[in-house]
Amino acid sequence: MKKAFLLLSSFAFLAACSSDSNKAPQEKYTLAESEETMNTDSTTGANMSAVARQPQVDTNVTKIGTAPTGGALAKGAKLIEGSDCATCHRVNEKLLGPAYQAVAQKYPATEANIKMLGGKIITGGKGNWGDIAMTPHPAISVADAEEMARYILTLK
Repeated sequence: MKKAFLLLSSFAFLAACSSDSNKAPQEKYTLAESEETMNTDSTTGANMSAVARQPQVDTNVTKIGTAPTGGALAKGAKLIEGSDCATCHRVNEKLLGPAYQAVAQKYPATEANIKMLGGKIITGGKGNWGDIAMTPHPAISVADAEEMARYILTLK
């Protein structure tokens, strides 16, 4: 009789365990679901409750704080990102060409300097920052080159 009772209770236990496994997995839990889980399994519930209360933020190193803000600044930054500028330039360190911050320190943000730097972006140049020539970019429009220069001059 004891064996039959143990056998039946083990079947009941297995049936109860398998009923939850038939549910489709969920990627996001609501706060109520995580608190319900917390009541049944304290460790899993505590973890799920903590996840449910945290904002889901993309913390990828390449994205934190790099999104440009503002109208002209955003346009100039996006144009630079879409160009091959990063091959020779960085924001705060010299690579083949000067750092953008060094350019911003050297040239005040005047319309004359913006036009001059925009022209350098299009035609290239040599001699202002050393012996390595800047590659010309004739496919970039004058307006886009000036937006790029305007952005660079804000990076002091």
